[in-house]
Amino acid sequence: MALIFFHYKFSLFSLLSLLFITFTSSHIIPRFPSPLIHPEQQIINSGSLQNGLYKTKFFTQRLDHFNYNPQSYQTFQQRYLINDTYWGGAKKKAPIFVYTGNEGHIDWFTQNTGFMFEKAPYFNALLVFIEHRFYGKSIPFGGNKKVAYANSTTLGYLSSTQALADYATLIIDLKKNLSATHSPVVVFGGSYGGMLAAWFRIKYPHVAIGALSSSAPILQFTDLVSPYVFDNIVTQDFKSESENCYKVIKGSWKLIEEISQKHGGLELLRKTFRICNNYMEVDALEGWLQTAWVYTAMTDYPTPTNFLNPLPAYPVKKMCEAIDSSKREKDRLGKLYEAANIYYNYSGNAKCFNLNDHSDPHGLAGWQWQACTEMVMPMASNKESIFTRYEWSFEDFSASCENEYKILPRPNWITSEFGGHDIEAVLKRSSGNIIFFNGLRDPWSGGGVLKNITKSIVAIVAKEGAHHVDLRYSTKEDPKWLKDIRKQEVEIIESWIKQYYQDIAKI
Repeated sequence: MALIFFHYKFSLFSLLSLLFITFTSSHIIPRFPSPLIHPEQQIINSGSLQNGLYKTKFFTQRLDHFNYNPQSYQTFQQRYLINDTYWGGAKKKAPIFVYTGNEGHIDWFTQNTGFMFEKAPYFNALLVFIEHRFYGKSIPFGGNKKVAYANSTTLGYLSSTQALADYATLIIDLKKNLSATHSPVVVFGGSYGGMLAAWFRIKYPHVAIGALSSSAPILQFTDLVSPYVFDNIVTQDFKSESENCYKVIKGSWKLIEEISQKHGGLELLRKTFRICNNYMEVDALEGWLQTAWVYTAMTDYPTPTNFLNPLPAYPVKKMCEAIDSSKREKDRLGKLYEAANIYYNYSGNAKCFNLNDHSDPHGLAGWQWQACTEMVMPMASNKESIFTRYEWSFEDFSASCENEYKILPRPNWITSEFGGHDIEAVLKRSSGNIIFFNGLRDPWSGGGVLKNITKSIVAIVAKEGAHHVDLRYSTKEDPKWLKDIRKQEVEIIESWIKQYYQDIAKI
């Protein structure tokens, strides 16, 4: 849940297991916060990992699906996870639910996609979670990540189109091996995985009868939506809770810059924000704060979570309450710290925050390549933004990518390959059986499909919803609107499967 944008230079940080990107401009464009960072506490406590939540398997996958030169025929081992606990079996043509893996370890996604596990008994479904090539343990070139990530010659095989072809090849082979050729397949995904799910249904309708595409910004590309839309939603999330909260955060960037330039200013900032002694730099601090505001907006869930970090219900509201009710009336830095502490240290366990941790514990680094090749998503901040004003520059973006990988981005490839322009008219003519879910408190919803296209291409929009909240495990505290959304999704998927059975009965 992971977009990376390059300005002039970039560096990869891991802070409390949250990965993000900082730039010389201190402008953060986040990764998708897919369920990568922490497994849900519910799963850990239940011991379901030890009791067989899934079985790990590997599939011998072709390196290149689209060329016929000798190297194309090289293979690698692609990991997938499977749960057949509730599967009705091939003889009954019971459905197969497939998660189209995101940009990281597939086990983290699996452990956090509770919707599929909870609905498997109802549908008698087989569950399959496929890892995306170049991530986790699905590394080409002998599983050697250093070789696979060495340069553009090897990384050139990392793309969304190759990943979709992987999924199609694996699913077809799996069904054949299970003698389940006639079992219908429904694909699921959130964030980038949600984009892949929708694109898979469009590109491989003979493999999947439908797709649940959650929080998938398939329109967040050049000339499709405003580059300001992401930051505008983050801004509105905070502004809707408190005008003062919005103003305090908006004014903080200038304040931090001014303090950093004074004698002893960096040390004051370090102490105020409890930054560890090993490293302190103003751009890194600003990136640390921006990450807290952005990711809290994305994960503004209606119930307590342990998704990225332990958070209370409606954490944006809690942050603004911390700013508005702070006893430090004149201490604006203190207000900011108390708000950021909700994101970074709600459990109260952190003693200090390390801005110099460059580790990548969940293997997300491949997204840098994807962002520099096909996933070109323009983003900017206007004068009303809660962040500093920033204008998108393709020239700067391209120069950064060329410097890092010796290649140039292809900003129009995604829309050429999958479409996007006039999407309502195009999908009306060419596709069907897709659910697009978006929560309007999620900044990525600005690049999502928010209107029904046909009776079978449905947009489910939740005013209070956050990033792929529908795919999360259900809880007793879930509000009625969230329960209704999941019920609606189940009914739609059920109708697809029913129609499929009716259709094959006529053959």
